[in-house]
Amino acid sequence: MNKTLLSLLFSFTLLFSNEALEIMKKVDNNMRGENVYMKLNLSITSMGHTRVMKMESWSQGSDKSFVKTLYPPKDRGITFLSLDNQMWQYIPKIERVIKIPPSMMLQNWMGTDITNDDIVKQSSLIEDYTAKLLKRESNIATIELVPREDAAVVWGKIVSKIDTDTYTSTQDTFYDEDGLEVRVFTYKDVKKIGKYFIPTIWRITPLDKQGNFTEIKIEDVAFDTEISDTYFNKSALKRFSR
Repeated sequence: MNKTLLSLLFSFTLLFSNEALEIMKKVDNNMRGENVYMKLNLSITSMGHTRVMKMESWSQGSDKSFVKTLYPPKDRGITFLSLDNQMWQYIPKIERVIKIPPSMMLQNWMGTDITNDDIVKQSSLIEDYTAKLLKRESNIATIELVPREDAAVVWGKIVSKIDTDTYTSTQDTFYDEDGLEVRVFTYKDVKKIGKYFIPTIWRITPLDKQGNFTEIKIEDVAFDTEISDTYFNKSALKRFSR
């Protein structure tokens, strides 16, 4: 293969790599902004039964997140805090703060199809993954995200389908370290909040549990408003559980 052809192939690969990274930066910014508050309604379907949960979350960037459970009454006041890739949980009934070890990031959160890692938004797609553009079909870009060697993440890879009109994901497929599909996130009902676009209905489907899924509806969201730093220390776990 001559040098000119090699140079063209390298330039083409680099262009696709840069485009994929820029797309993911815009998606990441849509989901986070400088900070974001959300009020969420979760519907969990398992073995033919459905139950409902409600919660609030506050986050700054990719390394600070605080979550409070509002409903059902038996779980009200359970709180979660994530700081710099570390996670804690407060359980009012036993008045204890529990540190969640990294080995439990893949554990399901409170019986849903969401993991502890999802709840605390522990990993940043931009910082922890290398993006590669697989294909483009009209306004949909399919991007493969492969973990960087030093990234403390739980997935072998993620394949995302991105709507480049709004820079929101329409579907994320998560793979384990052996390359097997584990679960699928699908997103719909995209709304514009200020300068941000965000899908307000998410469905998480585990591929090893037929008929099971968790649906999340964003009932309220506010970007780039003032969020007190008092949410992001361990004393907040008990203080804001009430």
